[in-house]
Amino acid sequence: MIRVVVVDDHDIVRKGIIAYLQTDEEIEVVGQAASGREGAAVILKEKPDVVLMDLMMDDGNGIEATAQVMAEYPTCKIIILTSFYDDQQVFPAIEAGAFSYILKTSSASEIVDAIKKAGQGETVIEPKVAGKMMTKYRAQTKQPHDDLTERELEVLLCIGEGMTNKEISDKLYIGIKTVKTHVSNILSKLDLGDRTQAAVYVHRNHLLK
Repeated sequence: MIRVVVVDDHDIVRKGIIAYLQTDEEIEVVGQAASGREGAAVILKEKPDVVLMDLMMDDGNGIEATAQVMAEYPTCKIIILTSFYDDQQVFPAIEAGAFSYILKTSSASEIVDAIKKAGQGETVIEPKVAGKMMTKYRAQTKQPHDDLTERELEVLLCIGEGMTNKEISDKLYIGIKTVKTHVSNILSKLDLGDRTQAAVYVHRNHLLK
């Protein structure tokens, strides 16, 4: 049996969700609340397995409640159930400790499925939200050399191999003046002081294959 608390400030929505959940033999609704502050208190008292948490509520929002609950009851699986999936809501909720993030446009059966998966330790993330998370992850993992042009990267790798400007010029079939321009741009973009630092950068980041 999965013990659940539902937190939502819209009575009709909250009661409708609870009514549906009560038809499932694997789920027991052990509490409900109409605000974030009230929700945190109910959750910490009842110690449910899973929580359905709205985000935008009049008296204390879901992000604050999630953070409070996770600080005091870290094994709780909090599922954010909301209409919002903008950056200002998604990332703070995830950072606060939300386990899953689904939208109110989800069907009743999808909500039940998310609860059961949470009970088994499986996260469910709304595709639109997952997309935002991947975009943020890619931005965070971007390396300085990702901003180099293809030609600049070729020159950088040549520097990493210890080539002189003349050798780079011959290998890439470009003028020495052009090579010097690329080197200058590379050092500027990577915030490096000289060619030696550029060579070290290449090897430190394992750019040579």
